[in-house]
Amino acid sequence: MAPLATSTAPLQLCSHHSHPRRRRGTVEVAASASSSSSRRAEDVVIVGAGIAGLATALSLQRLGVRATVLEQGPSLRAGGTSLTLFKNGWRVLDAIGVADDLRAKYLRIQGMRMRSAAGGRDLREFSFEEEAPGQEVRAVERRALLETLASKLPADAISYSSKLKSVAGQGAEGTVLELEDGRRLLAKVVVGCDGVNSPLARWMGFSEPRYVGHMAFRGLADYGGIGAQGQPFEPKVNYIYGRGLRAGFVPVSATKVYWFICFNSSTPPPGLGKKTKTAAGAALKREALELVRGWPEDLVAVMRGTADDAVVKTPLVDRWLWPGVAPRASRGGVVLAGDAWHPMTPNLGQGACCALEDAVVLARRLAPAVLAGGAVVGEAMRGYERERWGRVFPLTARAGLVGKLVQWGNPAVCAARDGVVIPRLVRLGPFLEHTNFDCGGLLEPAPMN
Repeated sequence: MAPLATSTAPLQLCSHHSHPRRRRGTVEVAASASSSSSRRAEDVVIVGAGIAGLATALSLQRLGVRATVLEQGPSLRAGGTSLTLFKNGWRVLDAIGVADDLRAKYLRIQGMRMRSAAGGRDLREFSFEEEAPGQEVRAVERRALLETLASKLPADAISYSSKLKSVAGQGAEGTVLELEDGRRLLAKVVVGCDGVNSPLARWMGFSEPRYVGHMAFRGLADYGGIGAQGQPFEPKVNYIYGRGLRAGFVPVSATKVYWFICFNSSTPPPGLGKKTKTAAGAALKREALELVRGWPEDLVAVMRGTADDAVVKTPLVDRWLWPGVAPRASRGGVVLAGDAWHPMTPNLGQGACCALEDAVVLARRLAPAVLAGGAVVGEAMRGYERERWGRVFPLTARAGLVGKLVQWGNPAVCAARDGVVIPRLVRLGPFLEHTNFDCGGLLEPAPMN
């Protein structure tokens, strides 16, 4: 999508197209050139039906504020493989009422095993119960998480095939959004949850996400065929380290296993931040298998057993929100959440968890302000930014630094990692300290700052 433009025309709204997906409460404001009257618009419009968008809509709903979610695709995005949720993410899912639906489907991971790519030598094994008591880790299919969140919203809450074209104007009544099909919507509040390549973030002055020099393959192997016995692995995260290359896999359910490979690549690919998943899925899988030739057979077997169309290739990107340098997270009645605001690398497993935290904090701040009206909405957005910046900036930086450390290709450094750092120095509890964070529930009063 081209960068969003802000129209300099007067805030006079015209709808040139009728549309069958008009949602109750969302006003397609129609006015002739000689008329400035309009009907009341939706209080909150969320751009993007990803994790942050749907979780924000559900959080607001539980606090009495209805939101309309604009999704550019004809349905929920089925792409992606699996994501790992730690206990801070599960706290949020409990708060918004969907955690138990997902717990019933996905395995609780009991520990972690680290190995060297050279001969598959064991470096270290951890038990969450012993070294990180109270930890809850599950790998969840992204598709299932989105479907579960969406199932708790009203049937007409998501407007599909609704691609944002521009922010057509901002005024006292709210923000005007122009869609690709010609519709114009007026909203008191717009929440930008439109992902790592967010047009709304560009419109607000944010830089493009920064390529960190690493690429990733990801896949989801399905052992659920007719007559199959299911996947054979213990519920542990498996990490395997090489030189400038690491891989891993984790059981997702009784029949599915998620795997990944991360490798160094100095040249950023075209379409930065976008997944590659094409008709040439077989070529992607061959490329991934070539990277781990001679690595432990259990990893290779999982990869070989993955359907070609279940493999994706992604550049890893982030955006560090340097104080005094990064733009504000809100502009007028528009505020960002999730990857649209703070994309981070997956090295700490916190991208989805932080998006969920954003949703609860933003809803807790925003709901009473929307219901009260007036200038308090702007203060609610600024309070959300203050509360979340101190969480997401350090995590983004730490994830980036961890990625640099584990992707070293120097033989001496790798030998020290495998011989000293992992076997003797790594402590699971301190390493996972960031997952002890509690962003609070929905019913707690927002801090007055």
